[in-house]
Amino acid sequence: MFRSSALLSLLLLAIGGYTTPVVREPSPVKLPFAVRFNNGTNGVLNVVEADRARINLIKEKGAALAEKHGNTHKRTSYSISVTNTAVTYVASVGVGSPATSYSLLIDTGSSNTWLGADKKYVKTSTSKSTGKSVSVSYGSGSFSGTEYTDTVTLSSDLVITKQSIGVASTASGFSGVDGILGIGPTDLTEGTLGSSSSTKIPTVTDNLYSQGTISTAAVGIYYAPTTVESTTNGELTFGGADSSKYTGSLHYVSLTSTSPASEYWGIDQSIKYGSTSILSSTAGIVDTGTTLVYLATDAFDKYKSATGAKLDSTTGLLRITTAQYNDLSDLVFTIGGKKYTLTPNAQIWPRSLNSYIGGSSSHIYLVVNDIGSSSGSGLDFIDGYTFLERFYTVFDTTNSRFGIATTAKTTATSN
Repeated sequence: MFRSSALLSLLLLAIGGYTTPVVREPSPVKLPFAVRFNNGTNGVLNVVEADRARINLIKEKGAALAEKHGNTHKRTSYSISVTNTAVTYVASVGVGSPATSYSLLIDTGSSNTWLGADKKYVKTSTSKSTGKSVSVSYGSGSFSGTEYTDTVTLSSDLVITKQSIGVASTASGFSGVDGILGIGPTDLTEGTLGSSSSTKIPTVTDNLYSQGTISTAAVGIYYAPTTVESTTNGELTFGGADSSKYTGSLHYVSLTSTSPASEYWGIDQSIKYGSTSILSSTAGIVDTGTTLVYLATDAFDKYKSATGAKLDSTTGLLRITTAQYNDLSDLVFTIGGKKYTLTPNAQIWPRSLNSYIGGSSSHIYLVVNDIGSSSGSGLDFIDGYTFLERFYTVFDTTNSRFGIATTAKTTATSN
């Protein structure tokens, strides 16, 4: 799911099942994060290529898990800062005692937490090897190594003991980052540890809950649109939502039961471009590790036709003229009966960052792209980070639901 040479694009443990949380009611805890670009060897960020590799693996793994599962489907919160690397969101995470700081990509589409891609693992008195091998493939990258348990520090209020982490002996597809902080569904860790295909590794969110640090196994995510290469413009809130980061009401919907989207943070939604329906209510996923908004081929073709956009062979993105931009209609997502709108400005790649994708500074590129298969596959859209930068979202494991709200940046004209 991750790409060093591309994109975007949040932890894990191997200590048995959940325990009863301690009875106390802390507030949500925050973790800031930053955005950063990871360009390829030619200095150009190939967004579509990296996303497509991720999408293919998401489909394959989701289908395999759905088949295996028969197609079935405690406290308050704390926050930490996150940096959106404009295609990758990175949080600074401490491991060990005393802690060494590592830059980890935040990923809701995977669930293993590991390090060692760039900065090597520093062992301390809290580092314990389990002797088990661990490996994960992300489509455009992978890692393999050994499982350890260690103390993981997200902030002074978010400290996890005996957290399972992967320590990479080899890693490919990652550059300038140390690994991944996986906050996807726990089932995604199946088959990653040793020779066992059924072992599940509790995620960081799972362990914060089981160790009594948070009352709900949930993560709130806030991004702000960025027009610079690297900036701290995001925040994770463990244990719930940060009401200061969204406007209006936070609306929750149940996760989809349609496979393979149901194996991830999957929801049902429909989409209109202006007054034209381009995608009927169907299943897809919300994913921090995918950069663009991807639609089933038939829906994408309708969007392309309605906007008059042309495919740009250099970037792989749709391109429009200034006149066509001035005529763009809203792209409206209906989720749980509520409408969430990507304004015309939210539908375009930040023009100040065109050079990072090999584009021309004078061109206008759209952030909507083709998922590569027709609707009806069970995974007909991916709402990636260009969608998430316009809304506040909550990934709630305890209640099997997804939350979304508008923010002060939903209608910003920063692009």
